[in-house]
Amino acid sequence: MSPQLLTIEVTRLDAGTARLRLTGDLDFDTAPELIDAAAEVRADGHGALIIDLGGVGLCDSSGLSAFVVLSRRGSGPVRLTGVSARLQQLLDRTGLAELLAVEEEPAGAVDDVREVG
Repeated sequence: MSPQLLTIEVTRLDAGTARLRLTGDLDFDTAPELIDAAAEVRADGHGALIIDLGGVGLCDSSGLSAFVVLSRRGSGPVRLTGVSARLQQLLDRTGLAELLAVEEEPAGAVDDVREVG
């Protein structure tokens, strides 16, 4: 099976928050894309990040490392949503679930936040 490319859909929400909706694989080749996209929205004044992982098929150690980088370099909190059971297990085993805010929420809950510009 060939690797799936990562796409990142960025939505700038009100109150300095941005949602990054990921689709594809988050791995050694694509994790830098997530870090770059987060840096770009933070430079625009959106310090708090919601990382929607509902469309991620694979997340390896490079993806986990990217979450740590986002958490440590950021000016606001990083929340993970749409976390699969397998990824939740990795976050729990590595202790990252304690570092990162992992949220379970009803479908569409984040979509209810008003978009800006």
